Amino acid sequence: MKLYIVRHAIAAEAEEAEADSQRPLTEKGRRKMRKIALGLRELEGTVDLILTSPYLRAAQTAQILGRVFKLKKGQVIETEHLASMGFPDQLIQQINEGHSEAGSIVLVGHEPYLSRLISMLVSGDSNLSLNFKKGGVCRLSLDQLQYGRCATLDWLLFPSQLAEIGN
Repeated sequence: MKLYIVRHAIAAEAEEAEADSQRPLTEKGRRKMRKIALGLRELEGTVDLILTSPYLRAAQTAQILGRVFKLKKGQVIETEHLASMGFPDQLIQQINEGHSEAGSIVLVGHEPYLSRLISMLVSGDSNLSLNFKKGGVCRLSLDQLQYGRCATLDWLLFPSQLAEIGN
């Protein structure tokens, strides 16, 4: 299985939204995310499923990815387990119970949750420090998904690198 971990694109400032969960992507964030998504498609071709945080900025990021990869509505799914205060062990359980047949899954969420998840899957410890920019993408390879060391870090690309590929 391939897991693509994606940090949401550039969003409005906190004071511009009623609640943190309702912060939308900026126009610049939308444009850049489309280029990032095109770059990811150029590198990887297809993905089977997108799981996203229900927070607006993450859901909008997932929608852009879904359109670029031509996924159907049921292939882009919101899950509370990817919200800022979600539980990665429950996310892994959800994937294993409902989506284990997928060969490639995109997870869209927030920092520091995503860095801790990557760290746990690669090293078995959640304290690995990563520089994971908004719109950045990480690819992990694994045979069996579990909460602990089970994955290999294939690459971690900055948004500018993927946007360049997507041009």
